[in-house]
Amino acid sequence: MVLLKIAAHWQFACCKVAKKLRSHGFLLRNSARLHQVHSLHSSVTKCSLEGRESQTLVCDFHGTLLGTPSLFPYFMLVAFEGGSFLRAFLLLLLSPLLWVLGNHREITLRILVFVTFCGLRTKHLELVSRAVLPKFYLENLHLHAYELLAATGKRVVLTSMPRLMVEGFLKEYLGVSEVVGAELQVVRGCYFTGLISGSTLAAKQKALKDIFGEAKADVALVSSSNLHDHLFITYCKETFVVNKEEDTSGISTEMPRTKYPKPLVFHDGRLALLPTPSATLAVFMWLPIAMPLAVIRIAIGIIFPYRVTVFIGALIGIRFAVGRPHTSTSDASTGSCRKGVLYVCTHRTLLDPVILCIALQRPVPAVTYSLSRMSEILAPMKTVRLTRDRKRDAATIRRLLCHGDLAVCPEGTTCREPYLLRFSSLFAELAENIVPVAMDARVGMFYGTTASGRKWLDPVVFMLNPLPVYTVDILERVPPEMTCAGGWTATEVANRIQKQLADALGFECTAFTRRDKYMILAGNEGVVSDQFEGQEKKPPK
Repeated sequence: MVLLKIAAHWQFACCKVAKKLRSHGFLLRNSARLHQVHSLHSSVTKCSLEGRESQTLVCDFHGTLLGTPSLFPYFMLVAFEGGSFLRAFLLLLLSPLLWVLGNHREITLRILVFVTFCGLRTKHLELVSRAVLPKFYLENLHLHAYELLAATGKRVVLTSMPRLMVEGFLKEYLGVSEVVGAELQVVRGCYFTGLISGSTLAAKQKALKDIFGEAKADVALVSSSNLHDHLFITYCKETFVVNKEEDTSGISTEMPRTKYPKPLVFHDGRLALLPTPSATLAVFMWLPIAMPLAVIRIAIGIIFPYRVTVFIGALIGIRFAVGRPHTSTSDASTGSCRKGVLYVCTHRTLLDPVILCIALQRPVPAVTYSLSRMSEILAPMKTVRLTRDRKRDAATIRRLLCHGDLAVCPEGTTCREPYLLRFSSLFAELAENIVPVAMDARVGMFYGTTASGRKWLDPVVFMLNPLPVYTVDILERVPPEMTCAGGWTATEVANRIQKQLADALGFECTAFTRRDKYMILAGNEGVVSDQFEGQEKKPPK
């Protein structure tokens, strides 16, 4: 805590000095040249998008396609998610120096690269660039710059950023043909040295000559604040400028989700916010408070009765919103062995079954797939692991329903974004008394789920958030005539309930599965073999 106070004091002092230096014109010798380029060429907002299907576009990534003015947040994401707290903390301490250096992009970039990548494993960068960075890139794309890029046939991006940080996103999401960026040096085949090559203006000029030769590209997209971009003007027939003043003139440059080049269904990483220097400082200053607070929150959920938990949780920052149906959901269906109510829940975090118990104010057993022993120990109700063997799992669910109510998440894994994964139809084959439950979780600082990290920490990380929000909407019981007993197939029942829950939450249905998620984010099928599969964990007395 003392170290954080010293770091915060040092940061504020450095920022004051930096502001004085910049206000007196320090490091702003190129402002006249920037203004000249700004005035000679049209804004990208005035560009016509028609008839450009056969044209070639050249641009930079940062400052042009990417609307954020600083590279710091994206390097911080790599340092935090792919490196360690210590690496991220060191990068935070250097942020005032990086801000002072301002227009000395080459020096700033080399400092960022060295601190972020020195000693980092190559596989960690691959994971972050595939599963973490695309979300933040998409959220910060410049709308009008992207629209011009999407209207052209061939797209070439030259950037000073390390190529490995941006190439996957540019090719997969934006359909870029060629990406030229700084190359990270590697030692022993799997460790970065923290040194780069190919980030200079001369390197970009050579790359342009190699790509186009004596010919010219059709369109150049340049930033009004990046001198390197002005190199593109010589090699292009037409130039448009991305103006930073557009945000203050009432022209929206924010990229809406509906215009994403492809839906962002899956992403990984713990940080839920863009780690600017101020946001990162807030995270590090909050953690010493958050850790004991998370322990208290978890202990309250285990020790106190469900009725009391809601009120105490509200006092310590956990917000619940519960919606109940107008009719009772506890009517048992007929039959000798189908007496329990099957609560079919959307899956947002590993805490879903616990939150359902709090909403119902009584314990309801839950069946689940891969669940850490820590999560099982902390769960205040009985949990039963499924084995992914359809016959064994069906027998387990039937047996549990004979003894009472049961909760199940047919998606099989969590999803952070407003989408529902494909529902397994197994539950529809086994139950007639089905109650859909629309659940959603919102966080502001940390995600309480992970595909490649330590899953046993998921509930703890969720509780680290200052004001986590959980909404539970218990819908009306599915009419018996709309279940398998009424002649519907299990797949039809599952799809109908998926659509009903998606409508209740304002989400979209997808055909993605658990396997798809883990193949995209972690490169595996998400199957964890465990000797305890199929066994029950009884709640603490």
